[in-house]
Amino acid sequence: MENLPTYISIVFGLTTILTVGLFYKSTNHSKKSLLILLTWLALQAIIGLSGFYTVTDTIPPRFLLLVLPPILLIIGLFTTSKGRQFIDSLDLKTLTILHIVRVPVEIVLFWLFVNKTVPEHMTFEGRNFDILSGLTAPIIFYFGFIKKQLGRKVILIWNFICLGLLFNIVANAILSAPFPFQKFAFDQPNIAILYFPFVWLPCCVVPLVLLSHLAAIRQLLKSHSLGSEQRV
Repeated sequence: MENLPTYISIVFGLTTILTVGLFYKSTNHSKKSLLILLTWLALQAIIGLSGFYTVTDTIPPRFLLLVLPPILLIIGLFTTSKGRQFIDSLDLKTLTILHIVRVPVEIVLFWLFVNKTVPEHMTFEGRNFDILSGLTAPIIFYFGFIKKQLGRKVILIWNFICLGLLFNIVANAILSAPFPFQKFAFDQPNIAILYFPFVWLPCCVVPLVLLSHLAAIRQLLKSHSLGSEQRV
């Protein structure tokens, strides 16, 4: 990774900051949420710079330290009353526009492929169509929340489709990494996510994108349920 052009790391770092900033806005500027996110980023930056994640032959993989805490946190938010209150307090409009960060993420992935640190199928030239989520997010935001020309069902379907695109790239990324359970991309494994600043992708950017979809879906389904009760 020493020969990787500096601009790739800079663009990705700025993308991570944008993701955190938009999520912070969706929390109605919760300082506690921002502190947790910044502390987590700082911790993973230190661990990533130490080379801890480049050791990939351990069972379980050290990579779990990147992804397991955010997953457990998301599960906790959906399974506790305070967590659900927090989710329901998030601003749906901001959760929607947050997905624009997926455009620079996909550009960074393409640059990483060009520099032989991720396989081609993790880019929009391969099996990754996640850039469509980022490109359509402003359209959904504008016509759904500014012009109010899109109904709840359309926004809900969009969230489900984009969630599927997210799962697709996550599965491809994990199965392409040089772990004991690697399934493909043996000629060019996914090694970028083992290095700083790209460790921020699985530990922060992807979890925030995932949480944004899940929170939006919950809010949209809940609003429909409340509407039905009121009609009855």
